[in-house]
Amino acid sequence: MAHQIGESLKRLRREQKKTLKQIAEKTGLSISFLSQVERLKSSVTIESLTKIAESLNVSPTYFFNDHDQPKSVIRRKKPNDQVDFQQSRFSYQSLAGDIPNPDFEPMLVTVLPNQEQVHTFTHNGQEFIYVLSGVLTVMYEEEEVDLTPGDSFHVESSKPHNWYNRTDDVVKMVYVRSHSFE
Repeated sequence: MAHQIGESLKRLRREQKKTLKQIAEKTGLSISFLSQVERLKSSVTIESLTKIAESLNVSPTYFFNDHDQPKSVIRRKKPNDQVDFQQSRFSYQSLAGDIPNPDFEPMLVTVLPNQEQVHTFTHNGQEFIYVLSGVLTVMYEEEEVDLTPGDSFHVESSKPHNWYNRTDDVVKMVYVRSHSFE
């Protein structure tokens, strides 16, 4: 997955004739971090990927899709695919088809256990989470709530929010993000 994200980032950035410095200025991320992502030396969180995508005027799912294989029906090869987390605490699997710049982006997210509390952030659009397994802690403005299987969370992303797994078990969830390009 990190391989695909890094290659897609580099290809898209070059297609748009943008430098790492320009992306860094728009996102608040460092040039060295962006370079490491492109060179597959660092993983990227959904928060950072969202900033990068917005700076390039694409959906974050752009980085998960195989642009050579258009598709509308997505089939998992195996129901229990192994997840390669590398240096990240998360694994994202796009559930989107081949619609360019979609209005929303569905993903299957797996979150490793024992994560330290994270900081809230904001971006354009809305987010929806449906917990499949485990206990996910969500932060919205000043509130912190634990979600269990069957619980959901739907927020305006322009308000401070984030989520993490502070338990000893893996969390699986469906994550849907809407957005608007401004």
